[in-house]
Amino acid sequence: MTPSRTTVAIAMILAVLAVIPPVPPWLPAAALAMLAGATSIDAFFAKRPPTVTRSVASTVARGSATPLAISVTAPSASRVLVRQPSTPELRVEPQQGFGELQAVLLARQRGVHDLPAAAIRCTGPLGLARWDHRACGPATIAVFPDLPGAWRQAAARRQGRTEHDEGRVRGPMGLGTDFEYIRDYSPDDDIRQINWMATNRLQRPMSNHYRVEQDRNLMCVIDAGRLMSAPTGLATRLDTSLDALAAMAVAAEEDGDRIGALAFAGEILRVLEPRHRGSAYVVRALFDLEVRTEESDFELAFRTVAGRKRSLIAVFTDIMDEAASRSLLASVPILARRHALLVASVSDPDLLEAVSQPPERPLDAYASSVAVELLDDRARVVRRLTSMGAIVAEAKPDRLAEACVAAYLALKRRARL
Repeated sequence: MTPSRTTVAIAMILAVLAVIPPVPPWLPAAALAMLAGATSIDAFFAKRPPTVTRSVASTVARGSATPLAISVTAPSASRVLVRQPSTPELRVEPQQGFGELQAVLLARQRGVHDLPAAAIRCTGPLGLARWDHRACGPATIAVFPDLPGAWRQAAARRQGRTEHDEGRVRGPMGLGTDFEYIRDYSPDDDIRQINWMATNRLQRPMSNHYRVEQDRNLMCVIDAGRLMSAPTGLATRLDTSLDALAAMAVAAEEDGDRIGALAFAGEILRVLEPRHRGSAYVVRALFDLEVRTEESDFELAFRTVAGRKRSLIAVFTDIMDEAASRSLLASVPILARRHALLVASVSDPDLLEAVSQPPERPLDAYASSVAVELLDDRARVVRRLTSMGAIVAEAKPDRLAEACVAAYLALKRRARL
């Protein structure tokens, strides 16, 4: 129990009156005793625990706003203050309200986190005493990558546009790769389908008919080494990469492909065999993946997936300078000989800002010079990856998912899978 500000103010006034000579000393003392009695009665009513109900989802998506509501029933209290504490991983806005709380929960980091118990402050009917209560207890909340955002992107593609590209209609997915038979040429056929030998032999236009193979593998290889802990705004590089993985998995599921994943750092952390309709399966299996404080063993990871059926191997990592990327560059030929290889990396917003803003101080000029050198190193690594047959998707954190899906669809259109 704590006295209210009103009680403290009245007690201070009575204390001042007790030292003023014209006022009889017994009068402030009697008033102070009455105040103490009234405060005790008020505290008795405020002490009764209220009935509290908190409504919040147990599973949320990182970066998505989720409603949070707390309702309080306290008939014996004249005023109730509701407060929901936040954590670095789970932000609540606003955090307090009177009588009830209607707020929004924003998850900033993947994994399983505890939302603290709500705090209820009840003030007695007279407004003289307050009593603090803890209600509802901690709530366990599982934070997943942004799978709803991936499905929104998929819905936008079905309508012929993307979130950042309104109105652009995508072309056909390709001619197919599995030959079935030769037939007469149709005016709607692509010129690439013409079978020139059959045309010359039969003296009429003939076309090859291909079956578009949908049953392909997308294997996502996730780097969980120390470099993936670098922040990109409110998230880490690993968080952003897993959001992009979710978008690619949904796109592959829509195209009928199988989706699998492998997570690694200094050792193999998790292996998920490719399966149909596997986007939710992969996301749920990797949602609590954490960064390891160790160097990543790319050779071990790439040899683990190299002997599989020809697939698109999407490697989510952080492209740095040539020294930091030495292990990646040395291991790429293990996959490039057999598989289509996509390397996805988040570009550094701080470096891009340093080279795009005009310097205002000498320190800004030095920072810009260092940023230019680092970006040149990254560009050299990208060129080496490209020369070895890899496709590199590098974009800002909020565009990486779109860039990865675009690269995946382009590879399918060119029949590279």
